[in-house]
Amino acid sequence: MSQQLVVTNATPPSLFDRALLNLKAAWRDIAGGKGEAPPALDDNAVAKLREQIAECIEARGGEVSARARAASIGQIYLSLKPEGRERYLRVLAEDFDVAETALDEAIATYRKTRDVAGRLAAEAALREVLVSPRMKLLTQFNALPQGVKFLVDMRADLLKLDLKNPHLAGLDRDMKELLAAWFDIGFLDMKVISWESPAALLEKLIAYESVHEIRSWADLRNRLDRDRRCYAFFHPRMPSEPLIFVEVALVKGLSGSVQTLLDESAPAQDPKQADTAIFYSISNTQDGLRGISFGSFLIKRVVDDLADDLPQIKTFSTLSPIPGFRRWLDAGLDAPEELIPADDRAALAEADERLADPAALKALLAEGEWQQDEALTDALEQPLVRLCARYLTGRKNGRALDPVARFHLGNGARVERINWLGDVSAKGLRESYGLMVNYLYRREDIEDNHELFARDGTVAVSADVADLLAPWKSAKENAPKIRVRGSRNPLRRIAS
Repeated sequence: MSQQLVVTNATPPSLFDRALLNLKAAWRDIAGGKGEAPPALDDNAVAKLREQIAECIEARGGEVSARARAASIGQIYLSLKPEGRERYLRVLAEDFDVAETALDEAIATYRKTRDVAGRLAAEAALREVLVSPRMKLLTQFNALPQGVKFLVDMRADLLKLDLKNPHLAGLDRDMKELLAAWFDIGFLDMKVISWESPAALLEKLIAYESVHEIRSWADLRNRLDRDRRCYAFFHPRMPSEPLIFVEVALVKGLSGSVQTLLDESAPAQDPKQADTAIFYSISNTQDGLRGISFGSFLIKRVVDDLADDLPQIKTFSTLSPIPGFRRWLDAGLDAPEELIPADDRAALAEADERLADPAALKALLAEGEWQQDEALTDALEQPLVRLCARYLTGRKNGRALDPVARFHLGNGARVERINWLGDVSAKGLRESYGLMVNYLYRREDIEDNHELFARDGTVAVSADVADLLAPWKSAKENAPKIRVRGSRNPLRRIAS
């Protein structure tokens, strides 16, 4: 296997292109060769599509005929370019929604019925009318080979459209309802992915990794070495498609630098000597499953599996990005007196005259070279780490400001440590000025932390992080809601 991912001008079909070609071929056979469509749908093609969908929903003929019609209609979608797919989805959304006339009649019957038996029958009839006709077609797609994956990808296409449109939003609700039922956590299998896993699956890890790019096959092999673990959830109907995967490093102590953690030149450690499991990357792979969460279940399953396999590991923590911090801070620098404590403003001005003016500070940080200046990083460290603590414990409209914080705090973790220059990659500097955070999963506190956060937004933090928040604790408004847990751990600059 090549050590580098090479891209040439004559690339073979990607693994996703190959999957699409295989699906088209399988459904073409079921449809009896029917179902091809031009790249875009003109008015005549749309009229024919409506007729085909109606026939499929009415289920004329037997099961074999219905299956062939569904495959034919699916084939049309697979043949279309994006603009054609949008029109196809609008047909499903607008022409095969709940029938208003039938709904009005069912409601009227329910309201005028008085006896118990009649009322129960009217309720059943009303529930049936409230199920849109397109649900039958979507369910028929599910019965086809790779039909579940087809629906997941179709919803991914739908989510790119304007869901403020009530018809498209209704179609999205229908698809999400079906997928949520089919992807119930009880149906999913957790598997370990290793270097011995099929090459096609390893390709997908490279393609789907969304937190820290996998740069080469050597990089991937390093992430699957003996002191690493990779776990993923799979659905029985999508056995070769990971739904979500988590990458874990087995180390001693908390890790604070992702570059150190992913250093390919570092020797692999004996996992039996590790005392800490670091979850450093969690990637959802299927856009069409947005809003259907099973990441928290994966983390809990992984913690249990590692605790059984390596009982000496007592600490379970993430090394997480802070994707919204830079955007939040840049906006706050437009009103620094409201954001930055007076002591920190004074310290910045004293350390470097360039830092006294908020506009100049913002411009300096935007240049991207400031982290090479040791004196400058020394001056910036404490103020930015403080502000990051404020950001991670802040809320807007009842929700945590940072999406990654929202996920981990909602799952019962606590904010353990903020790491200065923990990710000095271009992405890390672009998103968070290089800061990273450890969220700690302490098994005996998870449920309590989750309940506190869900009830009123109280964030569990370590004593160190609580100290960082001291300038804001006396604020009458928007003071952070925190509960301090655990003892102090020194904040790390570029941690190993």
